Amino acid sequence: MQGTVKRKLTKLVLEDLDTFPCVAILGPRQCGKSTLAAMLKETVKNIVYIDLENPADLRKLDDPLLFFEHNTDKLVCLDEIQRKPELFPVLRSVFDKNKRKGQALILGSASRELLRQSSESLAGRISYIELTPFLLSETDGSRKNLFSLWNRGGFPDSYLAKNDDASLRWRRNFIRTFLERDIPQLGITIPSRNIEFLWRMLAHSHGQLVNASSLGESIGVSHHTVKNYLSILEQTFMVRLLKPCQANLKKRLVKSPKVYIRDSGILNSLLEIDSYDDLMGHPVFGSSWEGLTIENILTELYDWRGYFYRSSSGSEIDLVLEKGRKRIAVECKVSTAPELSKGFYNALKDLQITETRIIAPVETPYAIGKSITVSGISDFIKEIRKS
Repeated sequence: MQGTVKRKLTKLVLEDLDTFPCVAILGPRQCGKSTLAAMLKETVKNIVYIDLENPADLRKLDDPLLFFEHNTDKLVCLDEIQRKPELFPVLRSVFDKNKRKGQALILGSASRELLRQSSESLAGRISYIELTPFLLSETDGSRKNLFSLWNRGGFPDSYLAKNDDASLRWRRNFIRTFLERDIPQLGITIPSRNIEFLWRMLAHSHGQLVNASSLGESIGVSHHTVKNYLSILEQTFMVRLLKPCQANLKKRLVKSPKVYIRDSGILNSLLEIDSYDDLMGHPVFGSSWEGLTIENILTELYDWRGYFYRSSSGSEIDLVLEKGRKRIAVECKVSTAPELSKGFYNALKDLQITETRIIAPVETPYAIGKSITVSGISDFIKEIRKS
């Protein structure tokens, strides 16, 4: 499966470079940020690439103002910007002096919140774009690739590995490196064993409500510490915390978020699931499909807000998409012949939703009721984009 996958965000990056002095591409380590930047050389001339993990490149920035003055007509790409946050005030000075669009492209393995200096220093001068591991739409969309993506996950070196064993070895090494090197490099002084234990527990809780107190008891830390650890995993793009829908209803609603391991391949490795056949027989099979579906939908439909809905009476919807006054209910079912529960229909009435989609691993969409359609992930995303 080795090869090159064209990233869908390339066009957006180029558009924002024509609009802002600086564009930041943020995402987990090894998700393809540097590769995307290298592909820009085919379109953008005069790119200078600086790897802030390379001592030789770091020395070039001993006098950053002088460096940018020497490269004033070029696009400067700064990779792993979280290693040198003190550059942000300098960048502001450079951007304001040169008054030119597309002066810098910065790549980082930490979220905007962890790079808070940039939002303070570069407000109005920077566009933030999140790059995830490969999405289903970035493959050829075939059922074979769907199952491969579901098993291996979307990290390029894992998805494009020559075989499943090589993919599995890469993911195990990624987990170890993330814990032993990436977390400490962000200046986070937390025992790696604590983060690993929580990460694996979250994998077993994939698609379930977060119970910080219960997790804290298992690790031997307070629920406040668990929330801090969760924030770190969220801000480094390892987990997604899906917030509950807080509709103005006269019902008791769940207030805790649901947690998902964002990459299905990393989820499988954390749970020691070595193949797709093993996944099919694992209790996480259904929630794994739910996580894969939600990750692709929320990443692709970034102009929609996403929540889940659950009341104390058991009414529940996996994903509620909102945009303006429009609201769509999305239910994730791993079966090709899905059945809907009474609680789901009650939730539709609670929220007065009239448009419903059931996302299942099917090849062709089909209707199962009034305004209820079963479709695959890609077909649903295409349909919503056209509407």
